[in-house]
Amino acid sequence: MMAWREAAISVLVVLVYAVQTGAWDALDNYGADPTKVSVSGVSSGANMAVQLHVAYSSSIMGVGAVAGGPYYCAQGSSNKAFYGECSTIGNGNNIDVQDLIDDTDAYAANGKVDATSNMASARVYIFSGTEDTIVPTAVVKKLKNYYDHYVNSASDIMTKYDLPAGHGFITTDYTNACDNNFASPNINDCNYNMAFEILNHIYGGNLVDPGSGTTLNGELLWFDQKPFFPYLWKINPFYMGMAYTGRIYVPSGCSSSNSGCKLHVALHGCGQSTYSVNDQYYMHTGYNEVGELNNIIILYPQGFPNAWYSNPLGCWDWWGYTNSQYATNEGREMVIIKQMIDRILE
Repeated sequence: MMAWREAAISVLVVLVYAVQTGAWDALDNYGADPTKVSVSGVSSGANMAVQLHVAYSSSIMGVGAVAGGPYYCAQGSSNKAFYGECSTIGNGNNIDVQDLIDDTDAYAANGKVDATSNMASARVYIFSGTEDTIVPTAVVKKLKNYYDHYVNSASDIMTKYDLPAGHGFITTDYTNACDNNFASPNINDCNYNMAFEILNHIYGGNLVDPGSGTTLNGELLWFDQKPFFPYLWKINPFYMGMAYTGRIYVPSGCSSSNSGCKLHVALHGCGQSTYSVNDQYYMHTGYNEVGELNNIIILYPQGFPNAWYSNPLGCWDWWGYTNSQYATNEGREMVIIKQMIDRILE
């Protein structure tokens, strides 16, 4: 049985590799504002967003986390990530936030994450739905406790725990019932514009709300993620942790190479990459509309469902499937996404 399973995985990965090896445009440079870079995500994307913020806090000024736990919650353990205190059966009681703070401080002392003093002025948005049975609110509140330690002003941390939402990204009108839990495409209609609320809080509260009639006059582009990959991923698809292509929405006011626009990285959750839901995450979560009206470039890195990595849903690495330094500036996915950010800032 194991030999059959490994053979099937091998065929699947190689087939996907063959499909993806076409030529795609390189990620362009847009001269975005290096002081206005932010990141958000849902589920595994929330955990990755927090990791990116902590590791690169000198250059990422804000973070939005939807249904995610505190930094380094899994501590390298898939059991903690999926079967323990960080998710489904977790009630938050077994998460020692002080232990995670100590880990963060130790990483900072060793240069594996940026100085934690950078987080003092961070803008943070944290969400948990009351009907979420995948990552309970008690776990998400531990993320709030974590940021309370580092962020100076309580008003810089926005929380929302009162919406009867299940596990997924929340929108005004797309697509699942509000209380659905992890039903594809993991996007729930709760009459709440989460993309706007995240970005509006991060960028100071004065953004233009897109409403329902916003026209997208910018460009939604494919780009090649391969140039940012480590060597092993480039030559051996069995070890690939991210897709070969990503997406980026460039608002009509941000197309020049010295745009000065803001930049936001929007990270999908498990089961939400293009392989699982096609265009639904980057077309229907509402980020593009907010970006268009407020000159915010939206970057959508794409994960890859690779069973060889025990990651069949294409989750972002928040428990160590790519390498032991996954939550630091030596994490493979972390380095790749940071290089994408830097390219857009050029």
